[in-house]
Amino acid sequence: MSAAPSVSPSPPTGRLVSLDALRGFDMFWILGADALVQALSEVNGSVVAKFFAGQLDHRAWEGFTFYDLIFPLFVFMAGTSLVYSLGRQIEQHGRGAAAKRVLIRGTVLFIIGIFYSGGFTTLWPDLRLLGVLQRIALAYTGAGLLFCALKPRGLFVAAATLLLGYWALLAFVPIREIPLEKSALAIRLGKPAPTLTEVRTAFAATTTRVTGHFEPGYNLTNHLDFANLPGRKYDTYYDPEGLLSTLPAVATCLLGVFAGLWLRRTDRDDRAKLRGLLLAGAVAVALGWLWHLQFPVIKKIWTSSYVLVAGGYSALLLGTFFYIVDIRQWRTWCVPFLWIGMNPITLYLASNIIKFRVLAQRFAGGDVKAWLDAHIGAGAGQGLIAIVGLALMFTLARFLYQRQIFLRV
Repeated sequence: MSAAPSVSPSPPTGRLVSLDALRGFDMFWILGADALVQALSEVNGSVVAKFFAGQLDHRAWEGFTFYDLIFPLFVFMAGTSLVYSLGRQIEQHGRGAAAKRVLIRGTVLFIIGIFYSGGFTTLWPDLRLLGVLQRIALAYTGAGLLFCALKPRGLFVAAATLLLGYWALLAFVPIREIPLEKSALAIRLGKPAPTLTEVRTAFAATTTRVTGHFEPGYNLTNHLDFANLPGRKYDTYYDPEGLLSTLPAVATCLLGVFAGLWLRRTDRDDRAKLRGLLLAGAVAVALGWLWHLQFPVIKKIWTSSYVLVAGGYSALLLGTFFYIVDIRQWRTWCVPFLWIGMNPITLYLASNIIKFRVLAQRFAGGDVKAWLDAHIGAGAGQGLIAIVGLALMFTLARFLYQRQIFLRV
């Protein structure tokens, strides 16, 4: 993944087409395909339709759905891409220049993330410092700096240390015996909606310590956010992109780095690379679900088992795209995904500012939506709005691609 905005006169060279296609496929679901599937499930109402709709919603806490893969897949591919971009930078200009590039790009992306989260529209302390783009920025920066400093064996040790260290911290470091979860706090404090000051007072007054908890608001990650993360938290008392959980996110990016190092090898042919990628993905998934028995798969605190499960599925998906797009050269079907994959952050920001689905209502809302809901079925109108929103997004993506404008972050 590149990480500083730059407008290129032509698409970057030396890239695996499958990487951009998979990145576009990943963003496709975020930019509107999820709403279309949800709407279709309302119209159809079958068990199969509802199953797919359920896969496009996050688990409330433990477990894993397809939608829980979208975010770590992007982080994983950031690691895969940096092998190509930083590898060339190191070869041409040295490790110091590459590390400087990582820091600059990570900083720019972090600032863009704050802008995406609302920027300075609200007064402090209601400004959210961390978020999706900020996590990508921090994971990219951490993995990028490690890539510049260490050889592959050292990178493996770093990834293992991050995963095992994060598990050890959450399993053995004592926390206060107070769940920072709204319903639990309401019962504990005897108030349906305690103020933040009241919660802070109760938190500070709690002297009993416990270990080995991974429940919502009742784990080291959430408690550290509550005590140390300034600004607004996404979940009131803690943040799913918080402080401590950034460490395993760096490990997710490093898993992508390993995939990139493997694919960039010149002593293996493409078929051998494919087999290695698929085998590694399957092993990671199996290890992750085995670890789940003791350290649950939880996206909201980015547990180490979640890193392995998501990283494994990411490797399997990358292998699938590598086989179809780069080995078999079947590319016509994925052209729209390439449009998106060459400008993922641009389109992500556009979805926040332009709001494709909101704009789509001007074409397919009101009476059009009401007529479809009445004559076809509930959800049909929302389905058309989702289709129009996707069409608007694809139009912008194609416009940028055809003019070879690539704002790559």
